[in-house]
Amino acid sequence: MKKKSTFSQRLLIFLLFFFLYAPIIVLIIFSFNSTKSRSVWTGFTFDWYVKLFNNSAILSALYTTLLVSVLAAVIATIAGTFAAVGLFNMKKRPRDILLQINNIPVINADIITGVSLCVLFVFLGKIFNFKLGFGTLLIAHITFNIPYVILSVMPKLRQLDKNLFEAAQDLGCTWMQAFTKVIIPEIRPGIVNGLLMAFTLSVDDFVISYFTAGSVETLSMRIYAMTKKRISPEINAISTILFVTILLLLIIINVRQAQQEKASARKRAEFENR
Repeated sequence: MKKKSTFSQRLLIFLLFFFLYAPIIVLIIFSFNSTKSRSVWTGFTFDWYVKLFNNSAILSALYTTLLVSVLAAVIATIAGTFAAVGLFNMKKRPRDILLQINNIPVINADIITGVSLCVLFVFLGKIFNFKLGFGTLLIAHITFNIPYVILSVMPKLRQLDKNLFEAAQDLGCTWMQAFTKVIIPEIRPGIVNGLLMAFTLSVDDFVISYFTAGSVETLSMRIYAMTKKRISPEINAISTILFVTILLLLIIINVRQAQQEKASARKRAEFENR
C-alpha cells in the first residue's frame, strides 16, 4: 500500500509541475525560434531579443517598471519596518487585531484592490485636481507592498531579545542610536527579505497597475497591449526575461531564508552547549 501511495503521490506531483511549467518551457524555447512560427522549430536565433531592446515602447515600459519597483520597494520597506516595530511594541490584543487587518490586503483579490484604489484616486483627483499617472501608480505599489514587509519583519522581531533595547539605552545610547545600531542589525535579514519580496511583487504586478497607472505604462501592461494585436516572438522574449528575473529573485529570497534558519539553529545549538 505504501509503494502504491508513494507512486501515486509522485505521479500527481509530476503532473502538477508538468502542467504548471511545460507552457513556460515552450515559451522560452520559441523565444529563440528563427521564425514567427509558434508550432514549428526552424532554427536558433537571438534576433527577437535584439528587436526587443530596439523597441522604444518596451524600453520605456521597462524603465517605468524598474523605477516604480525600486521606489515602491524602498519606501514600503522603510514604512513597513517602522510599522512592524510599532505593532510589536503594542499590547497583545490590539496587535493581534491589527495583524489580522494587515493580512486582508495579502489574501484580498488583486482586482478588488485595484478597483478600490482606482475609485479612491478618481475621487481624490476631483477634490485635489490630479489625474491617474505615475504618482498614483507608485502609491498603489507602496500600499500593497507594505503588508508583505510587515509579515517579513515581524518574525525577526519575535526572535529579538526584548532586553537589548533597554540595555543599549542604559549604556548611553539614545533612542535612535539603540534602534539603528542594535535593533536594525538584528532584524536586517527580515528587512532585506521584505525588500526583495516588495520589488518582486512590483515587477510582477499587472492588475493593480492597470487600474491605477492612467496614461503611464508598465512592462506587464505593455505585454498585454501587444497580445491584443498579435502574438509576436518579441512577447516570448520579454516574457522569458521577466520570468527569469522573478525566478532569480525568488531563489535569492529562499536561499537567504534557508541560510538564516541554519544560522539561527547554529546559534541555538551553541547556546545550549554552553
